[in-house]
Formats: sequence, structure tokens, C-alpha cells
Amino acid sequence: PHPLSPPQAGGGTRFVDLGLTVTPKLGRAILWPSVIAADLLTGEKKTHHEALPVEAGLKYAANLWIHLYDFKSPSRAGACPFLGSNTHGGD
Repeated sequence: PHPLSPPQAGGGTRFVDLGLTVTPKLGRAILWPSVIAADLLTGEKKTHHEALPVEAGLKYAANLWIHLYDFKSPSRAGACPFLGSNTHGGD
């Protein structure tokens, strides 16, 4: 996520399995892989993350997803390996 307008308090991104929270700052962005480099169909569980609530002010952010393959065609055909689930195995 890229904070277009960071909040006065809260609103970070917490990487649960890494014990790391990134605080939003204007003009900064974070980027991480959601799959393992050696097997692009295996989700990287360490990057499981969550958005923390904004405690004061407002937060406007932008997200960008980079896909390694044509995901639209398999999704339309019901053949996408990630269809209906996320990369950390949750619902």
C-alpha cells in the first residue's frame, strides 16, 4: 500500500508472522511477494498481513497487484488455482 494521505495515528500494516508493523508515511510505499520464489504457485505464509485501524485522522492509500501470469482467463473459466482462497490459506 502507498499512503496518499497518512493518518495522524494508527493505520499501519501488520505482518502477523514476522512480528512487524509498518507505519504509513507520506511518499513511501512497501512491496512484498505473496508467493515463494522457487515455486510461484505456493503462497509465502510469512507475508500474511492485515491493515490496522486508523486511530485518528483519515487514511487514503493505493494498492497495486502485480500478476505473474494471465489470471483473468483461468478465473473466468473457474480454473484459477487461487480462486476462492488467498495465499495464506484462509477464507
